[in-house]
Amino acid sequence: MVSINPSARTHLFDHTKIIVIKVGSSLLVDDDKNIINTAWLEGIADDIAILKEDGKNVVVVSSGAIALGRRLLNIQSSKLKLQEKQAAAAAGQVLLAHAWMDALGAHKVQTAQILLSPDDTETRRKHINARTTMLALLRLGAVPVVNENDTVATAEIRFGDNDRLAARVAAMIGADMLVLLSDIDGLYTANPNGDSKATHLDKVSQITTNILAMAGPANAAYASGGMVTKLEAARIATSAGCQMIICNGQDPGPLTRLQTGAKHTLFAAIQSPHTARKQWIAGSLNPKGKIRIDDGAVTALQHGRSLLPAGVLAVTGQFDRGDLIEVENKAGEVIGHGLSSYGSDDAMLICGHKSNEIESLLGYRGRDEMIHADDLVISDT
Repeated sequence: MVSINPSARTHLFDHTKIIVIKVGSSLLVDDDKNIINTAWLEGIADDIAILKEDGKNVVVVSSGAIALGRRLLNIQSSKLKLQEKQAAAAAGQVLLAHAWMDALGAHKVQTAQILLSPDDTETRRKHINARTTMLALLRLGAVPVVNENDTVATAEIRFGDNDRLAARVAAMIGADMLVLLSDIDGLYTANPNGDSKATHLDKVSQITTNILAMAGPANAAYASGGMVTKLEAARIATSAGCQMIICNGQDPGPLTRLQTGAKHTLFAAIQSPHTARKQWIAGSLNPKGKIRIDDGAVTALQHGRSLLPAGVLAVTGQFDRGDLIEVENKAGEVIGHGLSSYGSDDAMLICGHKSNEIESLLGYRGRDEMIHADDLVISDT
């Protein structure tokens, strides 16, 4: 592993805590042989190890399962049917996970496999489960390796590309930076392969209609290479408070090259991830129930703490884990909104009790908090 010379280092990642890296199949898998490009994988594993040494949390969104599984199952068709794609994904995902485990394991970095479908990021209950799992893995020092769950997804409900999946993951976990490793070094004003006047953009502050038009029509060659989906990913990520970079990832060690000045396009975040999540909770969801809390709990929440079951006086309404609920004070005034860690039936059983009593009351050990501080918005008044 080669360290980065501090004098040559840029400041792209200086203030980031969680970085999501999207790796396309064309980078990771040799197209001619449908085998892992080992030299390239070892190079990016070096990069990730450097980021980990710098105290960064890293999530990888990796394609490649279908290509690897196609070779493993000896599928010769030039155009795969849906069931053939799903079979190839099931077989290839094993190889893909092992490849990442071996490459990062050489640096004593643990990996974990996560397969997601669109429903997992958009349904609140599944969203909160996936978010909690990934954040737990990051706290434990592991690198989650995420891919679309092709084995069960249908053509109608797929993400369809891992650029958009990576952006959804970044938004879900509150990442600061999303890096899309591509075969092009950023966004140009037009297709650089066909327009000699095309100009590279170093930074995009806002995704306007003019910016979107630079990707070309959806069926153009430049667009089919992924620029349309990359701009859609940028829209998702930046709205969630996450910066995004498009850079050329073809050479070994692409993240090190990025940190030492390689050409790229940076899409600026509209706000911080924390602010974006709070706004989503406050204004984008309809409450499904209510909980009333005592004065001590009100004071704790006003100081930025989580809501514990001991401070809950009453639970009303029917709601599931992950649903939005209103938080009331003793007088019945709504003082905030949050995503419940428990369904209403379990919430009724544990309200007024200490967190260490949850297991004996419910028969399982859930979260200590009724609503975690990250999932809670307190009104200004």
